[in-house]
Amino acid sequence: MTATTIPGRRPILAYGFGGLAGMAAAMGIGRFVYTPILPSMMDSLGLSASDAGLIASANYLGYLAGALMAAGGGSQGRERTIALSALAASAVLCGAMAVSDSLVAFLIVRFLAGVASAYLMVFLSAIVLGKAASAGRPGVQALHFGGVGTGISLSALITGAVFLAGHGWRESWLAAAAVSVVALAAVAMLIEGVPKSAARPAPEPRLVWTAPLVRIALAYGLFGAGYIVTATFLVAIVRQGEGGPLFESAVWLATGLAAAPSVWAWGFVQRRIGLTTTYAVGCLVEAVGVGASVSMGGYAGPLLGGVLLGGTFVAITAFGLQAGRAMAGAAPRRALALLTAVFGTGQIIGPLLAGYLADWTGSFTAPSLGASAVLLLAAVAALSAGKVR
Repeated sequence: MTATTIPGRRPILAYGFGGLAGMAAAMGIGRFVYTPILPSMMDSLGLSASDAGLIASANYLGYLAGALMAAGGGSQGRERTIALSALAASAVLCGAMAVSDSLVAFLIVRFLAGVASAYLMVFLSAIVLGKAASAGRPGVQALHFGGVGTGISLSALITGAVFLAGHGWRESWLAAAAVSVVALAAVAMLIEGVPKSAARPAPEPRLVWTAPLVRIALAYGLFGAGYIVTATFLVAIVRQGEGGPLFESAVWLATGLAAAPSVWAWGFVQRRIGLTTTYAVGCLVEAVGVGASVSMGGYAGPLLGGVLLGGTFVAITAFGLQAGRAMAGAAPRRALALLTAVFGTGQIIGPLLAGYLADWTGSFTAPSLGASAVLLLAAVAALSAGKVR
């Protein structure tokens, strides 16, 4: 047996690529394909920026609800079944977006899609990261989380191809559903289940609210509210600047390509300067990109914004959770639940406020600059939490 093989099972890289496929479908496509499809929906259906922000927030509310429900326990031994079911639901819900033009229907479908993506993330990550730890290959997590950027890139290619074929937003959702079905088949082939253990995990003590933990939680909530504005409206910003549908897809493709290796790349920085400092630096870099997306103009601003967004947000999300876990003492699961809640709350509030502000001012400049300021505050809050390796 080698270090890359699970005893009596398939190679660990099979789990890594299975995780990548699942995260690409449920997270990169299921959650974020809305961003490149949104401008066409706004033009065709007359949706306002406030409507668009409300639909986005419904998805993030679903993600928050799903993550908290998935953390409730009682599913040991059924992780694979739940993950595959969530991925199937994500594919169906992508298709469901194509068959309605009702705002209420969009809200319901995107809420449910958020729940599905959370369940997939929690249970597929439990399998892949657990297998990676057993095989002594923790680096496989970079491949697994690289699925988010891979899915974002695929969503850009989907919308670009649909435009070139002369079709519209409904066909984009249907194509996203078809790609998700392919990913479902890949995950089913590559991922084996986890046998149920007779041992029950010991209950955790109450979470001790130390000052550093409160500050990193504040930083995590602020980050959730700041990054999600550009992650939701970046392609709409390009549309408003009359960049054209192909440039819209190019910006979103650049975002995904930057996101795919970001956890791996930022890992080198984290090992040198620690979790909280890396988190703060990532927020600063992202703040520059968010501001550039609306202030530089032309092609350079949105492209720079997309690259800096993609190159930071997945890694910052991961490092924030790691920092909170390190500060939690004997209650790491409770800390993860807390951080998920504050991050999810930020994701819900950000698009709502940004959408209303965009309608009020007539552009996405003020919401984006506000989001950039929020990311700067997140960096300050993270640094104030102290250094965590």
